[in-house]
Amino acid sequence: MQSNYTRHRFVFFFAAFLAMLALGGCAGFFNRDAMRVSVAGIEPLEGQGLEMRFAVKLRVQNPNDAPLDFDGVALDLDLNGRAFASGVSDQRGTVPRYGETVLSVPVTVSAFSVARQAFGFASGDTVSKVSYTVRGKLAGGAFGGARFTDSGYVDLPGMGASGY
Repeated sequence: MQSNYTRHRFVFFFAAFLAMLALGGCAGFFNRDAMRVSVAGIEPLEGQGLEMRFAVKLRVQNPNDAPLDFDGVALDLDLNGRAFASGVSDQRGTVPRYGETVLSVPVTVSAFSVARQAFGFASGDTVSKVSYTVRGKLAGGAFGGARFTDSGYVDLPGMGASGY
């Protein structure tokens, strides 16, 4: 009877020890700074039919003391608060500790999205800047990856307040 009690006590302490190790590892993971992702450029790609395709260049910066491994990228691009393009890539790689890398993600713009944006511009307001938001995810890692968001404005040349 005493040995059964000792065995249960050992199992309890062993489980508590493993839980403390796991929580200590998680605490180290959650103390990481968020990666920084910004749009570095957009290049045209060949499309199919009525769709348009672009390669969105993302600059990913890792402000942490450990490298960031990834295995896949997904992103959505909004213009003026409206969904515009989306894309995925099965790229894998590593963003070095205190380093950066540039990823290229092909995105597709449907003809419907282009028409919706065109109707928005045709509303009569002169537009000199277009707002954009990029939301996405670098897949991989122990917890399924890291999400990112970037937003800003793009100046449209020749579209100032004086018109065309």
